[in-house]
Amino acid sequence: MQPFLHATEIIDFHESAVWSTAKALTKDTRSDTEIARNCFEYVRDEIRHSGDHRDDVTTCKASEVLRHQTGWCYAKSHLLAALLRANGIPAGFCYQRLSCSEYREGIYCLHGLNWVYLEAYGWYRVDARGNKEGVDAQFDPPHEKLAFVPAEGEFDLVEKLSDPLDVVVDALQRHGSYAEMVANFPDVG
Repeated sequence: MQPFLHATEIIDFHESAVWSTAKALTKDTRSDTEIARNCFEYVRDEIRHSGDHRDDVTTCKASEVLRHQTGWCYAKSHLLAALLRANGIPAGFCYQRLSCSEYREGIYCLHGLNWVYLEAYGWYRVDARGNKEGVDAQFDPPHEKLAFVPAEGEFDLVEKLSDPLDVVVDALQRHGSYAEMVANFPDVG
């Protein structure tokens, strides 16, 4: 489990604002499931999805997402992993390859999700992307309620990764604006 608990350059829960936010989310909790729910709902509901809000800043590190209060799905998954790991809850990453025609016609891109390990349930996938009309991701272990169910031509990449994919980190670090990200979404071929 150790790789799913450590801080990294991207999952920088050792940064003071991330650490204090993580600890604040444990208030009045009695289990890892309650802590994970608080962390999930905080990221899903309090951090804007950059694409939905057309935010012209691209965040990558957990601390950047927290500071700017916005992130693409990938960046939001980085913050969620940091909050969970700061509280001793193993967290990792997985992806879906989905149609991104909402942004540009005829393209596919990766969508970032998290794996979280809960004592009562084992590994469980969550999607803190942020809800909107037609998107209703929930935290209801052991039932998965993700933002998207892959349709024809789409698929899950369910491998449990302790670190975000390099192609995702590279895209977030290289493309600073909304328009640049829409033109350069990370994908796997």
